[in-house]
Amino acid sequence: MHSASAGRRKSQFIFGSLPICRSFAQLQETLHRGDYVFWFAVASYTRKFRTCSLRTAPRLSRRIQGFPRLADKQVEVLFAAGTARALMNEVKQCSTLQKALEINLDPGRYGTFAEIGAGQEVVRWFFQAGGAAGTVSKSISAYDMQISDAIYGPCQRYVCRDRLESMLDHEQTLNRQRLTSARGDSTRFFSFADTVSARNYQGTNECHAWMGIRFQAETHAEDSSIILHVRMLDDTNALQQEALGIVGVNLIYGAYTLHDQPDALVASLVDGISNKRVEIDMLDAKGPAFEGVDNRIMSLRLVQLGMTGAAMFSADGVVLQPSEALRKRALVVERGRFRPVTHVNIDMLNAATRKLTQEYGADAADPLPIMEMSLHSLLEDGNVCLEDFISRAEVLAATGHTVMISDFQEYYRLAEYLGRYTDRPIGLAMGLDNLQKLFDEGYYVNLDGGILESLGRLFTDQLKLLIYPMKNAGSAEIHGLDSLSLEKSLHYLMDYLRHRQCIVPLEDISDRYLDIHSPDVLDLIKNGGEWGSMVPESVSAVIVRRKLFGYGTA
Repeated sequence: MHSASAGRRKSQFIFGSLPICRSFAQLQETLHRGDYVFWFAVASYTRKFRTCSLRTAPRLSRRIQGFPRLADKQVEVLFAAGTARALMNEVKQCSTLQKALEINLDPGRYGTFAEIGAGQEVVRWFFQAGGAAGTVSKSISAYDMQISDAIYGPCQRYVCRDRLESMLDHEQTLNRQRLTSARGDSTRFFSFADTVSARNYQGTNECHAWMGIRFQAETHAEDSSIILHVRMLDDTNALQQEALGIVGVNLIYGAYTLHDQPDALVASLVDGISNKRVEIDMLDAKGPAFEGVDNRIMSLRLVQLGMTGAAMFSADGVVLQPSEALRKRALVVERGRFRPVTHVNIDMLNAATRKLTQEYGADAADPLPIMEMSLHSLLEDGNVCLEDFISRAEVLAATGHTVMISDFQEYYRLAEYLGRYTDRPIGLAMGLDNLQKLFDEGYYVNLDGGILESLGRLFTDQLKLLIYPMKNAGSAEIHGLDSLSLEKSLHYLMDYLRHRQCIVPLEDISDRYLDIHSPDVLDLIKNGGEWGSMVPESVSAVIVRRKLFGYGTA
């Protein structure tokens, strides 16, 4: 049997000169002609297979797997499958069944499926595709809590990241211990796991899943991993199970075939399924297969592609799952462009945090401050500049605050999202100029109820707008809520909202920062002016060290 490297060289030499097999009979005849033609024949067959009907696919799979010469040509089959993918650039998207089959036909991938809740919906696709014996070392469903604890160790909640991590650790360790000596030189082991809360009989539970894969990108390599959090939006248990199975197959396929193309990997997670059926609001990729991959950019991609309305990461760049980060927390959220973060941004957030605690007392104890950027604010000529995004993320990280990226241009959509995850007080901190825009009726032409509908959806019993004053550049006069210029018809609405304490002025602020404006600071950074005193020291240090926002180019 030839080595894999020799197989690659010889096949590449003769690959373009041989005819494509158009039928199984032609393939069968071609397979008898020798090793070189054999490699090409399997690649050609795989090409035909990926374009055949789903009903025909399993039957063809069984027939080719039964052909005698396949059993002792594993390395060549592995190469042929890879070559077939290279030939099929015109095929933009495989079906779920085709993805499962391609994994099954590659003898170099082998591993465990451990699924808790909602049945074994992911591994079912691999059994259905045919040839699963080449992929599945074990399939397990530790559904009973006591059984699950006995295998993976006790935990407080069964649908959580900690449980998923313990499942992946346990199963991958067993794979390595039990299988490495027998097939470690030719096999890349993986463990797939999910822990799921699908719709219960009463329809009263949160429907979501933690899902992940731990895998070797190369033989003998250290493990890499991808972890997802998925919200299932279908209204029946059966449809949620189906959706979960599709996402799981996409994850396994993407981990092996697209780990070096992180943008394509993220996009592939919803192949074959509408984003109206699932929401993927967290993705964490790590390990040697993802060296150089920034999970903050992966989070941005989830929002860009419409897989979720918002994504979050901590100051140290660790991605957060929103429902866990926001759960039962009072929140203070400041929306901004943060190009860069200035003393004004920090002063506004700190003043808003103090004000929320003062207004609500114990109910707002230890509020979580969040710096939020809308996707709209990241766009330049319709596209997101990744360099600019990373610059903003770096200066936000320097302040030590949690960051949210959202697709909610309207404040009421942001408020609805936050209210989904917490029943505690929420404060939205904003400057007087943004409040002025909030009362511009032109923004609400898409709502039947106009500005009244938007404000009705914005304000809940425990949400307040916390308004930071501004200084008149000409007169140096400080303007607060009383200086707001509104159409006469809106004065009564503003008076009502102020009377209800829905809109509250921030008074405990530092007047000396009111002359600082981010666009001016950005110009000074780019053009070599004096700007260091306008931003926190930590922000200044990271801008200089990383040469962010054009620093040092003047």
